[in-house]
Amino acid sequence: MAPRILPKDDRFFGIFVEDGENLLEAARELQAMITSYDRLEERVTEIRALEHRGDEIDAEIERRLEKAFVTPFDREDIHDLVVRLDDVVDGIQEVAETFVIYGIESVREEGRQLGDILAAQSVQLLEALRALDGFKGIGPHLQEIHDLENKADGLSRAAVARLFREEKDPLAVIKWRDVIMELEDTIDAAEDAGEVIERMWHKTS
Repeated sequence: MAPRILPKDDRFFGIFVEDGENLLEAARELQAMITSYDRLEERVTEIRALEHRGDEIDAEIERRLEKAFVTPFDREDIHDLVVRLDDVVDGIQEVAETFVIYGIESVREEGRQLGDILAAQSVQLLEALRALDGFKGIGPHLQEIHDLENKADGLSRAAVARLFREEKDPLAVIKWRDVIMELEDTIDAAEDAGEVIERMWHKTS
């Protein structure tokens, strides 16, 4: 009798990419919101819808994880990647909602720059997810995610220092400190997702 071959669910790769595309769309929507600073409620609604879509994609990955006999990567790593990607989209939603909840009237330049960094990281995350099937050319994308986080780290520290040095309104200091920290936390979350991908890469090399 021929040995039974366990089914391997390769559709994980496509779902990972779908998750990354959704994340990038959310990051770009936040970037557009910060850049133009108009239609705030409408943009927040769009980001919430993308966050909900991300939850649906994550749930699909978890369902496939439960059913698959053989997975392309360790189950723990797949689960960790899903959680980390979800953290990024959750952070994007939190930042967008904070602008509205705090009634921030205009955007500081550092906020725009951090939004740009997050969007750039999201592009690299998507490319890294696309490269999961074989890991061809994945290294530069992971390095760029890390480099962008380092850039954001320095920028956010300088932004908070300038905020306390120049802003005369204590309430504005509190509001913008929170926004900057939320943006930095979301950028950190994107780096965390990149580190999971890097761990998966190293396990196969």
